[in-house]
Amino acid sequence: MHDSLFFQVPNSTFAPTVDGLYYFIFWISVFFLTLITSLMIIFVVKYRRVEGVEAQPSPGHNTLLELGWSILPAFLVLIIFGWGFAGYVDMRSPPEEAYEINVTASMWQWNFRYPTGAVSGELHIPAQKPVKLIMQSKDVIHSLFIPAFRVKQDVVPGRYTGVWFEALEPGTFDILCAEYCGQQHSDMLSKVVVHNNDPSKTDLNNDPNFETWLEDASDPIKDNEPLYESGKRITEMLGCVNCHSSDGSKKVGPSFKGSFGTTRNLQGGKTVTVDENYIRQSILDPNSQVAQGFDPKMPSFKGTIKDEWIDAVIAYFKHLKKE
Repeated sequence: MHDSLFFQVPNSTFAPTVDGLYYFIFWISVFFLTLITSLMIIFVVKYRRVEGVEAQPSPGHNTLLELGWSILPAFLVLIIFGWGFAGYVDMRSPPEEAYEINVTASMWQWNFRYPTGAVSGELHIPAQKPVKLIMQSKDVIHSLFIPAFRVKQDVVPGRYTGVWFEALEPGTFDILCAEYCGQQHSDMLSKVVVHNNDPSKTDLNNDPNFETWLEDASDPIKDNEPLYESGKRITEMLGCVNCHSSDGSKKVGPSFKGSFGTTRNLQGGKTVTVDENYIRQSILDPNSQVAQGFDPKMPSFKGTIKDEWIDAVIAYFKHLKKE
């Protein structure tokens, strides 16, 4: 697959319909713009006022011409409507066998939860298999947009919305938020990782197939591995790194580095020690202890993160303190 003239590399079953309709409208517009502009220039030159020549009365109407410029556009509009409506119906009719993934949008990150209990800040899906996203927002209206798949769907607080697609080839593709959702709207970015759907194969980059990735993501704490390494993996899975740095730099939230054991000033004038209890409460009820100088924007991970995962994240904080 190759880049089209105006879009990213297409990688879904929807792309041919969307691109085909777009280019049909585009080239029709180019044709009529060229035709009408050229005729206008010709008429301006040919029928310009010349000194000493009397103006002639305008001719009567031309029935054939008037029928032509009424029927032809109507015919083109009907083609565009039929083409677009057929594509819309397809996009709104997910197959019964589609693999379902729950999506939670919040300022300013995406959270993807799988039937096995796996959670990720990136969307991992199998190639050549229908996937349905069941989406909700924790705060304001967001809009999930995957340019390579040619799909976009608003994510609205207080209700579920959905979108489905079928990726064609393995690879990594952009996820954007297409609805202005606040100060860090432009940072609400993620990726779609399309895996092979064959358990016996890996893709060209030696990435695991979907079932292997899903098994690993369902249990990110690995045997014979330092607990802090698992904690680091969990912060990446949950998208914590979008708002918190591990190198001391300031983002939407405080940095992880060097914070364990320190005293933190909170909004309202209170202070607290960054210990195990503070980290746990900040994960499960983040807006109860908002650090001074930061906005209460962090979503709660209650019901999403397991206790042993929290233990691993605390170990990661302690490791960064030692570093």
